[in-house]
Amino acid sequence: MTTSQTIKAFAAAAIQSGGWQELDRIYLENRVLALIGEAGLEDETAAATVLSPLQLTEQLMKLAKKNQVIGELQADYDMLEAQLTDLLTPSPSQVNQLFNEKYAENPVAATDYFYQLSQNNNYIKTKAIAQNIVFPAKSEYGTLEITINLSKPEKDPKQIAAEKESPSSNYPKCLLCMENEGYKGRINAPARTNHRIIRMKLGEEDWGFQYSPYAYYNEHAIVLAEEHRPMKITRQTFQRLLEIIQVLPHYFVGSNADLPIVGGSILSHDHYQAGRHTFAMEKAEIEKSFTLTDFPAVNAGIVKWPMSVIRLQGTETTVLTEAAAMILQKWQTYSDLTVSVKAHSEDGTPHHTITPIARRKGDLFELDLVLRDNNVSAEFPDGIFHPHKDVHHIKKENIGLIEVMGLAVLPPRLAAELKETEAYLLEQENNLAVYHKAWADKLKKTKIITKENVTEVVQQAVGKVFERVLEDAGVFKRNQQGQDAFHKFINYLNSAE
Repeated sequence: MTTSQTIKAFAAAAIQSGGWQELDRIYLENRVLALIGEAGLEDETAAATVLSPLQLTEQLMKLAKKNQVIGELQADYDMLEAQLTDLLTPSPSQVNQLFNEKYAENPVAATDYFYQLSQNNNYIKTKAIAQNIVFPAKSEYGTLEITINLSKPEKDPKQIAAEKESPSSNYPKCLLCMENEGYKGRINAPARTNHRIIRMKLGEEDWGFQYSPYAYYNEHAIVLAEEHRPMKITRQTFQRLLEIIQVLPHYFVGSNADLPIVGGSILSHDHYQAGRHTFAMEKAEIEKSFTLTDFPAVNAGIVKWPMSVIRLQGTETTVLTEAAAMILQKWQTYSDLTVSVKAHSEDGTPHHTITPIARRKGDLFELDLVLRDNNVSAEFPDGIFHPHKDVHHIKKENIGLIEVMGLAVLPPRLAAELKETEAYLLEQENNLAVYHKAWADKLKKTKIITKENVTEVVQQAVGKVFERVLEDAGVFKRNQQGQDAFHKFINYLNSAE
């Protein structure tokens, strides 16, 4: 396919996206020419190849590089690519109109449309996401999911140097602000020209619904407040989560906790994460049911999970909201020093919050409330209920919403390091990282390792470490002392205090 034919095919794909009409074809072709340059447009015999919109975009980007429209910096590449794929994307008002038309059929049709659009225009980086290493790991609590995150490109030295020289700006205020929609980007801020947000009302507030560019699971979505404000877990949080799953009943939705150490990576902007995915925690069963005296219509129980999870079920969202708010309020003031659980520091700093997750189960609404504590100590300066030092060789970052539910997001360094671990276990030449040696030596002693099974052995061992990570993050441990303390807290929920 020659470049001129590529441009024609790209214009056809843009029209097919629903944002343009046949009358716009010449206009679109000229828009592309203006972006990539006019050199190299030899009119040759057409190749018998049908390319996808993203493949067409890649062809155009190659020409732009050849024409020196862009240089070597990744940011320049990303900004031009987003401007091209913006032409494959209807305007925000058109996208919202099309979404609403599909929603009138059913919510699944609406999200299917928006998800496909976000892949076709490369807002969701499907090619990059495919590089992630993903595998299941068996555990006492079900099958955990392990992801070694290779999708986000590492910055090269030239990019880092250019960012240092770039003038600072506070627009958009953060990566989640609605002002990102259509933003060209700059050397130190991502290109978002092709970004679209579905508008929605939660209560009396304006919120947005979008997909995550670097998804960790199926239809990984973000629901964000229009107002730039810090995350806060309150009664309104539970109310909004339950409202979202009424709007999108085929999705789960959850919130990161709102405190450092136990919170997510972006605490500066109120937002939730959603998607069409079943996590191991959802499959986990209630191992002990209990009654909430003030909420007899709510089914409640402790979930068999390495972290401390209370599951609530009911048909009335208002009642569920009030029950969850009561548990939050009591947890925020609860201390049990016998298990290192402490609600406040001497100066009044709060240490307790909740990671909540909502989903539909037929006619039932379900809320999982994961109890979180961000205290530190001399023994555990990174966090008492945080991955402990002996597992930092695999995971030392915060345990946020996604990990809480049973999906490990592990750093890219592990892709190479685990290969070196395999070589070490097979007694081949290797560069095993010192911090993996004790772990690898234990595997040598306890496993029969062959060339055929070494990858599986290492992957399952990583899964066991992640299981331990989740147990570290659990405030009431899975031993007798911890479970007795958990039941003591459950009794406290029904007290008059």
